[in-house]
Formats: sequence, C-alpha cells, structure tokens
Amino acid sequence: MKKGLFFGAFSLLLTMAAYSQTPNLRYSINLNDRENDTFKVTLEVDKLSDENNVYQFASTAPGTYQTMNLGRFVSNFKVFDKKGREIETENISVNQWKISTPKKAKKITYVIAETWDTPVEEYPVYKMCGTSMEDDHVLMNAHCIFGFPSGMQSAPLSINLSYPENWKVGTALNKNESGDFYAKSYDHAVDSPILLGRLTKATTDLNGSSIEIYTYSKTDLVTSEQLLSSMSSMLTAASEFMIEFPVDRYAFLYHFEDESWGAWEHSYSSEYVMKEQEYSGEFKQGVIDMAAHEFFHVVTPLNIHSELIEKFNFVTPTPSEHLWLYEGTTEWAAHMMQLRNGLITLDQYLTVLQKKLITDSYFDPAYSLSKLALTSFSKEGQQQYGNIYMRGALVAGLLDIRLLELSGGKKGYREVIYELSKKYGPNNAFSEKDFFTEFVAFTYPEIGDFFDKYVKNANPLPMDEYYSKLGIEFTPEVKNGQLVADLGGHLAVPDGKIRYVKIRPELEKLGLKVNDELIGINGEELSLSNANQLIGGLMQKDIDYEYEVTIRRGEEELTIPLKLLSKEKVSKFVFEVDESATEEQKTFREVWMKNM
Repeated sequence: MKKGLFFGAFSLLLTMAAYSQTPNLRYSINLNDRENDTFKVTLEVDKLSDENNVYQFASTAPGTYQTMNLGRFVSNFKVFDKKGREIETENISVNQWKISTPKKAKKITYVIAETWDTPVEEYPVYKMCGTSMEDDHVLMNAHCIFGFPSGMQSAPLSINLSYPENWKVGTALNKNESGDFYAKSYDHAVDSPILLGRLTKATTDLNGSSIEIYTYSKTDLVTSEQLLSSMSSMLTAASEFMIEFPVDRYAFLYHFEDESWGAWEHSYSSEYVMKEQEYSGEFKQGVIDMAAHEFFHVVTPLNIHSELIEKFNFVTPTPSEHLWLYEGTTEWAAHMMQLRNGLITLDQYLTVLQKKLITDSYFDPAYSLSKLALTSFSKEGQQQYGNIYMRGALVAGLLDIRLLELSGGKKGYREVIYELSKKYGPNNAFSEKDFFTEFVAFTYPEIGDFFDKYVKNANPLPMDEYYSKLGIEFTPEVKNGQLVADLGGHLAVPDGKIRYVKIRPELEKLGLKVNDELIGINGEELSLSNANQLIGGLMQKDIDYEYEVTIRRGEEELTIPLKLLSKEKVSKFVFEVDESATEEQKTFREVWMKNM
C-alpha cells in the first residue's frame, strides 16, 4: 500500500513537472460535430520559434510497418495569430505545412477525414491503425488526427474532447487537472488509442494492476463482461509467463462491426478491429489468442526495443531489423504461455505449429526475417509481412529449445526475455546495429550461429532436429494411401497475391494457367485473410465437386468452372509425441513445458 501511494504521488509530480514545461500543445475536438465524418481540430500553441515552422503529419506510425501519409486526409489547414488574423502557410509536401511566421502563431486549425470511409488510390491505412466516425462511436488513433510543429515531437500535450453525455471512453491515457487527456509527448499520444461511444466496460485486478476492457459491438453480440470472463485464465497465464507484470494499468479496446482486420499493440493498451459474430467456438479462441499476443507486447517492444522504436521517425519510415523480436517472439509467447499454464494441450500447441508451417510454405522461402523487417515499408516487404507471425514465431520456438539445451534446462527464451527487460527497460533502448552481438554475449556463442542461419538468412528450419530433443517426431509429409479431394493446382503467394504456381493437366484443359491470380471462389471474394477458410471449406467437398473460380490474368478477370480432382491424402508438417522417447527426452520435454 505504501509503495502504491508513493508511486502515485511520484507519478503526479512527474506529470506536473512535465506540464510546467513550455511550449505546450493543447488540442481540442468537438465530437458532437461529426458532420462529413471529419475531425475538426484546433491546436493552441505557446511561444513557437523559427525551428517550429513546419507542421508535421505522420507518414507512418510505430508497429504498423506501412506507409500512411496522413497528410492526404487534411483540408482547410490554417494558422492564426493572437488577434485571430490568418498567417500565411504553404503545403510543402504531402505531410507538411510550412508556417511563414511561427513566432506569431497562437492557433492552428484544420479538418482531417476519417481513414475508414475515405477512399485512397494507394497506401490504404490498416483499420485498427486508423480512424472511424459513426453516429454511436468514434475510434481515434492520434497519428491519424494530430500533427506537431517541427522540433516538438517530445513536447507534452493535452487533448480536450467534447462528446455525447451518454458515451463511455476507453483509453490508457489519464486526465489532467483540467479534465483533458494528457500525454507526455506525441509518441505517447500515438501509443494510446481512444475508443468512445456506446461501449460496454469491464474491469479486473491482475496482481495489483488494473485491467480494463472497453467494447463497441454493432448489434451488442459481444460484451466486455463476456470478453473478461473468457480471457481471465489467459491474463493470469500471461502474468505468470512474464514473471513480473511491467505496467500498473492496461486497457483492451475492442471494435466489433463488419470487417476483421486484426489488432495493434501499444505499451499500455491494445486495439482490435474484428467482424461481429456470436462469441463462441473458434472465434472466441481466436480472440483470446490475439489478446494474448498483443498483451505480451508490454514486454517487447515496451521494455526491449531499439533506438529506432524509442525515438520514432514520423517523417520518414525507418524499419528496425528486429521485427523478429517484436512480433515473432510475441506470437510464440502468445501460444506458449497457454501451453505452459494448461490452457491448451500439447497436441493443440503442435497443431498451431503445423498450421504456421503450412502458411509459411506459401511465402517466399528465400525471404529471411531480417530482410522482411528491413523491407517492411516497401511493397515487396508488405507482400511477405504476414510471415513474421509464422516463420517469426517458429524461429522463436526453436530459439527457446536451443537456449534450454545450452543451459542444461535452466534458462529458456522466456527467462532471457525477462532478464533483457530488466537490463534495458522502457527508457533504455538497445543498439539497433549491435543487438545481435549483445544478445549472443548475454547468452551463448552458439546463438550467433543460430541468428545467422534462421534470422539473418533463410535456411530451412530444423524442426525435426530440434523437436526430436523433446521426444516429439516431426515428419514433413505423411501419406496413407487414402484418396481425397484435390484442387488440382498448387497455390502460393510469390508477390503478395494468391497464384497458381503448378497446375495438373486436367485443369489446364479447362482453361486455368500457371500464374493466374485466384481472386474468388463460387462468387465470394478471396483474400489472404480468408484464404484458409474458403479454400479449406472447398477441400471438405467430395471428389468431382463442381465449383467456379474467378481469376485475374493480366488486366482480364475470368470465371472458370472447375471440379475437384483426387489424389492420395498427404498430411503436411506432422508432429507426434514419440511413445518410445528416452528418459532424457521426456525430462527435457517436461522442462520445456513448464514455467521455471
């Protein structure tokens, strides 16, 4: 109790000290005025200098790995002096407005459109990283609404929001004495999305930390109480897996409406955009898995990150090579923490690995995790980006086994991550270029070879070699002589598009060609996000089942009638516990399966 009181008082002093700094940025938005789905922003400023002469909108944001160019959504940008006279400005780039006499500036106003319903020709903004404005709710991500004067990215700021009286507000931001939300910097504001409107709310205590869940559900199919009830065991498992929970408050922000886009992690919150449906079955488990992934981000990148993440470049997208750490490790932890706390069985965990290997096989096998990270802002890198959650998680799992082996079962990847979080922490970034060397020095020389093979380069993953140490057999392909339905063509994603890369002669006769892009099945649009569902559903049909595919060939779209062929059943990437495992293997498996 005394520690908590001291921490609260200390935090308040820090906040007051931050707000005593000048200049200060005071943003305000009246969300009672939602006309044209636009945010009408007013910014009051004090004592701008000549170095603050460019108003900067974000070109991207941390954790998105995409070019956004939010200046595209801005209109009616104006700057005024203390007497209300307009000061001349010039739009010098897509994201920048130059202020002719910044020392006279007192107020900046502009209108910025929401990203969800505003059509763009290129660089679409992921919905969980964007903004939405409707009659009964608003989703706000600060980088999609606010900019900052050059040189003031680190300045403290406040956000005043006016909104309907019956609305609830979900955010990790706190309020200041004036009742405005405050952030210690622009980075802090971007790290703290706001969801407000017709929301449900549920809260719980996790080892002294407050966990809050805010939910918008279009037709009220999902409530915060449902989410909290199903997530409680996962939250406990996550807390135990992390060893020490590093924040005193955390907010989950859920948006259930018409489309599923995924989630976006933040230091003290996470935000989810998912298609509304009954909260049960696979959908329910998927929500829990996603929450487990995002929740673990309080460790990395919050406590373990490079200087590129700590001092983010909102002007020019600058990728970090250590995406394998931020996303791959987190995806591994999301499932491993459930295995080690008995929320899923070993067979279920091995099925997760199998599915990740199957999805990984659709991506370019020569594309390393380092290359994926360093090209993540490019169109080429975006086409391979989804594999960070597949190969990235698989590599983290192998790294865990290797560390346990080298330490004689005393220290796996979980323990190394915990020790690294203590070494660095939220305010001490690691060196972007030296982290591999630092990690090796922190662990074992052999880990350097591991990084060279499986992170910096794209050598085939040694699944059989590593999992056999645990008494788990891995077989790349298993045939049993049974005939099953076959698409008649092998699909892959060589360029970010689902294409036929091999075709059986029977389908060639029906008009299908190698390199055709598959864009629809039986009239339903196909994408990377629903490919497993649509193609998997098709494969449940009987041999000779007739169906139609829509393909794109150059500039032409064609609909071609096909039928399922037959082939000998092949199970890919099969894991099985070896019943004849040695005592040494069994012991190692037991160590691997528990939180030490």
